[in-house]
Amino acid sequence: TSSNILLELTVIFNRETTSDTPMLIFSDTENWEIDTLSCTECMQFVDWDKMPRQDTASKSSKDVLPQDFKGLKMMAREGYWANSYELRTQAYNQIIKNIQCRIVTPDAGVYRDIVGRMFGKQSISAHPLPEFVEDSLMPVYYLSTEGTIAVKKILVCIADQFPDITYCPDLPAIVALLLHYSEDDAECFESICKLINCNDTKKSYIDQTFLSYKASCMTFGDLANKYCPAAHRLIATTSQDVFDIYSEWLIWIFGDLPFLYAICILDVFLLEGYKVLYRIGLALLKQYRASVASKESKILNIQQDIRNFMRNISEHITVAQLLEKAFRIRLLSRKQIHLLQLANKTALTQKGITRIQRRQSVHIAVDMMNFGSSILTAQEMRVLWSWIPERFALFQPLLLFSTKDHGYSLNRFYLQSEGHEPTVLLLKTIDGEVCGAFLSSDWNERKKRNGKGSQFFGTGECLVFTVRPEMERYEWVMVKSPELAKATCPLPRSRSPSPVPTHFSTSRRRSLTNQSSSFLTVPFPTSADRYSPFLSLSHFELPSKTASMFMSGDNEAIIIGGGGGQALHIDADIHHGRTQHCDTFDNPPLCQETFQIQELEVWGFQTS
Repeated sequence: TSSNILLELTVIFNRETTSDTPMLIFSDTENWEIDTLSCTECMQFVDWDKMPRQDTASKSSKDVLPQDFKGLKMMAREGYWANSYELRTQAYNQIIKNIQCRIVTPDAGVYRDIVGRMFGKQSISAHPLPEFVEDSLMPVYYLSTEGTIAVKKILVCIADQFPDITYCPDLPAIVALLLHYSEDDAECFESICKLINCNDTKKSYIDQTFLSYKASCMTFGDLANKYCPAAHRLIATTSQDVFDIYSEWLIWIFGDLPFLYAICILDVFLLEGYKVLYRIGLALLKQYRASVASKESKILNIQQDIRNFMRNISEHITVAQLLEKAFRIRLLSRKQIHLLQLANKTALTQKGITRIQRRQSVHIAVDMMNFGSSILTAQEMRVLWSWIPERFALFQPLLLFSTKDHGYSLNRFYLQSEGHEPTVLLLKTIDGEVCGAFLSSDWNERKKRNGKGSQFFGTGECLVFTVRPEMERYEWVMVKSPELAKATCPLPRSRSPSPVPTHFSTSRRRSLTNQSSSFLTVPFPTSADRYSPFLSLSHFELPSKTASMFMSGDNEAIIIGGGGGQALHIDADIHHGRTQHCDTFDNPPLCQETFQIQELEVWGFQTS
């Protein structure tokens, strides 16, 4: 009878014990028999009374799936399978069958053996949910009771076969989605194993450790910072922990979004891998920012507000519009995103965060109680800290130089700043305006130009900003318009001369003009650029050398940004400066064009 087939299952969280592990508890009157839940009845795990109606009519000639990847990708991006249950099922089988994975990958037969061994012979079956699920909610979408049980069985069996998976809170949702289009739980298990064991160097699917998962969240935060500046600024100014918001970005997609959105995203995810999720996440964030533009001041809890927005996404944008918006975003290459993830992993490792640590948050590290600056308030510094790459924002700000403590001397500025990479420069004018720059490279790099005079160095992670009267940042022009650059082979070492800055004296301009070795140039990046692999010049073929003049210094001045002017020019006495529009950052003047400095500070990062 059906009562003998269905198993009663409850998830009990024992909050009073030292173990915080969810347990699967099965009725002691029932055996866990694999045959009862792996029958051949088609799609027995779906609750068809709740499932949205779809066209399940027989295929026409136009419904035949293409065999080539390009054809399938076009179908997925256009949502072609959205109204055909049968076609999507066939597409998933075809896509997953062709995933490149390790030779030894558990299959459906292995799953049946595990289930028979673990559940089939016990009158009382109690198995903890895998630790990698943590305490995350498991969306069931339109699965039946049998389907919910099957998802949990699959997760337990995955833990049995993949003991190296230590953290993967989005895996339950992916299992639940795939189960809707699997013949049985054994086939779904086999599909998930192929995603886990994928060894295609051009794509990856599932983060499997706490370190990888958190590095992905940091990478999304970095991309949001660059591609969704308005949304990022809103998050930075309304939340206590910016990283805490971005730590949920995958849960937005596989957890909060309605089924019809999540399954269409799964279509492209299976074909294109992890990178596509960054596009979707950024498109969702852009849409959220647009939806709250008129009510920012009324947001009490932005974390909850974002998740509520995701759950009610259909009120704001259709799934077709969401996909279209996602694929219009001009992201950097897969290789560059991979480099950024590696850099974030390294930063987490240096911070000592490699596994789940209760009550330890991975957050933007500005101690509001102990922060002290003569230029910025703690809240202003927190917003500024949210603008810099996540892997650096993990660390506490460390004051390296201040005119208040070290005097108005450029030599002292260099002495205190050298050996630190990156740094943040802040200045306050006598009129109360505050601006500055995030500088990705060590000022010591200026000495490595073989006595060739002032030359530019640094990477595309440099940016300039204003704090007062308005908070705004201006990033490398290639970030704003990546279509202007090409991903490339390394740049040639020899470069044509840069124009001599107009502010130099006539005698110095003549000297620079007569000495080709003294031209301002962009250096060829070396292995020393290890701290800033993201947006390194080695990955771009630039349309103009003036688009990559990041930072320069000698005994007479420091310059930040170049081409048509300097974003910041500060003289040797650190008393006077000038700010102009420049090609590198495409910025307006950061304050009054000529200014007198009241105070200047340089901040580093306390990594030890």
